[in-house]
Amino acid sequence: MTDEAEPTLNELAWDLVQQALFAADEFRITLVDEVDGATVLDFGVEAMGSLGAGLALAEICTAGLAEISVTHGEVAGVAWPHLLVNSDSPVEACLLSQYAGWQISTDDFFGMGSGPMRAAAAREELFDAFDYKEDAGHVVGVLEAAQFPTVAAVREIAEKCGVETRNLALLVAPTASIAGNAQVVARCVETALHKLYELDYDVTRIESAVGWAPLAPVAARDLDGIGRTNDAILYGGRVTLMVSGDDDSITSVGPRVPSSGSDAHGRPFLEIFEDAGRDFYKIDPHLFSPAEIIFQNIETGRVHHYGRIEPEVLKQSFGL
Repeated sequence: MTDEAEPTLNELAWDLVQQALFAADEFRITLVDEVDGATVLDFGVEAMGSLGAGLALAEICTAGLAEISVTHGEVAGVAWPHLLVNSDSPVEACLLSQYAGWQISTDDFFGMGSGPMRAAAAREELFDAFDYKEDAGHVVGVLEAAQFPTVAAVREIAEKCGVETRNLALLVAPTASIAGNAQVVARCVETALHKLYELDYDVTRIESAVGWAPLAPVAARDLDGIGRTNDAILYGGRVTLMVSGDDDSITSVGPRVPSSGSDAHGRPFLEIFEDAGRDFYKIDPHLFSPAEIIFQNIETGRVHHYGRIEPEVLKQSFGL
């Protein structure tokens, strides 16, 4: 999808990792002892981390193709910080890089994998759909996990990405950490694009994207963090997409895009998760999308609006 002369997603992210290493003290992150030669950065397992680290982590996860910042907003009438995400390369930034589509599971490790390493492994169906695979010299991945990757996990990732472990960088943060919390909430645009992809909408028509969602309170437990960060997007996330093409295809798919298009919509995510036996795959996949979406057709000038935010659900989830 990109010109061969342009740097790959992994090359872009590798440069950002070097910048993060340089700012490690400022970000309150630490370089973990090498795991079978791989570079492992602690963004919140044992390190304190920071909001700046969370923004950097989210930027690395999008291979630097999205700008992520803190902006102001409100939740149920209370002033509340939001994360603002915008990208002029949303498919590459969000679907080919940021989407957490790789479940890393070995006998001694489990974590959700995201970031440009997915493009090097290219094991997911969507990479076939976009005919995209990177032959990377260095590979960067983000792991949502409460422990550091083990030797077995590192070797599995390196093997599937086609690199030696010494050319692999893994950034780790649990959901219940400052940085981990932020990088999940920064997925508001990604959830919209993935939902559209699953609904067979031609996402290559999306020229630019902007989204924001309330920055969830950092939870004491990962389970609570999963609930709050999902609620931030499902009930507080707002996304605007600038698209080309016809309007009829937008009106046909639009009502199904926001989280309100799912029968599971309306309750805090933690309740839904518990009812599903803590199994994401038993939850209606159509739930995973922002609360509100706007399509701006740059060719016809028409605007299409779907969904709504649910401040009362957020109030309950956030403990307001």
